[in-house]
Amino acid sequence: MKNGRRKFTGDEKMAILRRHLVDKMAVSDVCDQVGIHPTLFYRWQKELFDRGSVVFERGGDQGRVVATADRQQRRQDKKIAALKQKLASKDEVIAEIMASHVQLKKSLGEI
Repeated sequence: MKNGRRKFTGDEKMAILRRHLVDKMAVSDVCDQVGIHPTLFYRWQKELFDRGSVVFERGGDQGRVVATADRQQRRQDKKIAALKQKLASKDEVIAEIMASHVQLKKSLGEI
C-alpha cells in the first residue's frame, strides 16, 4: 500500500523556495500550487538558511564537500577491512586451539 507522502529532491525544494525568494510569490500561493503545507515550506527555508553556508565554505567549491564525504567513506571502508582481517585472524587462532584441544582429549581417551 502506498504511503501517500511525496518526496521532493533537493533541486525541487530549491525551485519551490526560489519562487518565493526570487520571484517574490506569496508563500500561500507557492504552497497551493505545489500542494504542500506552509509549515513544510518554512521548515525547508529554515534548513536552507541554517545549512546553506556549506556552499560558501572553502571558496564555494561543493566538490570539496563531496571529497570530504568520499574521504570519510574510504576511511570507514579501510577500518571495516582491518576489522574483518582481525576477526579472521582470531577465528584461525580459535580453530587451532580447538583442534589441539580435541587432539589432547583424544590422546587422554576422553573422546
